[in-house]
Amino acid sequence: MGNRFELSVVAESGQWANEKIDAGIDEIKRIERLLTTFSDDSETNHVNNNAGIKPVAVSRETFELVKRSIVISKVTQGAFDITYGSIDKRLWNFDRHMTSLPDKATAKKMVRLINYRNISLDEENCTIFLRERGMRIGFGGIGKGYAAERAKLIMKQLGVTNGVVNASGDLNTWGLQPGGKKWTIGIANPDASNQVFSYLTISDLAVATSGNYEKFIMVDGKRFSHTINPRTGLPVTGIKSVTIITTNAEIADAMATPVTIMGIYAGLDLINQMKDIEAIIIDDDDKLYTSKNINIT
Repeated sequence: MGNRFELSVVAESGQWANEKIDAGIDEIKRIERLLTTFSDDSETNHVNNNAGIKPVAVSRETFELVKRSIVISKVTQGAFDITYGSIDKRLWNFDRHMTSLPDKATAKKMVRLINYRNISLDEENCTIFLRERGMRIGFGGIGKGYAAERAKLIMKQLGVTNGVVNASGDLNTWGLQPGGKKWTIGIANPDASNQVFSYLTISDLAVATSGNYEKFIMVDGKRFSHTINPRTGLPVTGIKSVTIITTNAEIADAMATPVTIMGIYAGLDLINQMKDIEAIIIDDDDKLYTSKNINIT
């Protein structure tokens, strides 16, 4: 899935633990085959290749994931949008050779096909239709969280009572670590991702972080994030990182980027209206902002 997954299980027997981890890995691979855009045979690509042509029958699993994605798009007023795959890759490649930003008019034109409202779902026939030619969906903003949630579910069904799924730094935890304490997780320092900014102790929670330290370009001495505002086609500025803490890895993964796009105050206002979800934001000046139920000590 373009991400590094690490699965950890607490158990008396190493062999038993490895069997359960293998089952979790198999589930992640299954989801990758379903959702990847790097295989012609994936359901995602079947939908994309028929954009503007005809509806495509998909599995109920993919259909429901798209359906949930549209709900998140509505909640975030389009800041989350799985049709981001429609962006023209010539606009943003984010390699270190990129030395200037496109002008506003060009950027806006390049994102014209990003619009979740142009996804048509047929519940009865379980089909997905992208109304515009050239539209593409992609699950980069929700897929690894969904895979982490599924891997956790499979391992719990097989009797794993304590474990962690680490999806490229986004964590899904349950139970307790050896010794009976909650899991201790570190939030990356946005100025030095190999260093820890803060620690949290959690259990049965998921944590996802979106930061401009992951992928960026430097233009005239200023850092520009790989996170693109789907309305403007230009990079988001003002926020170094957003960490989401909630009960479901899919939601944690899906909400980190839109909060970044929405900005500090609109993002926190949204989080504060939602149940069982919290956010920690660090702005470009290293100032810390949190949702109402988080107390930093």
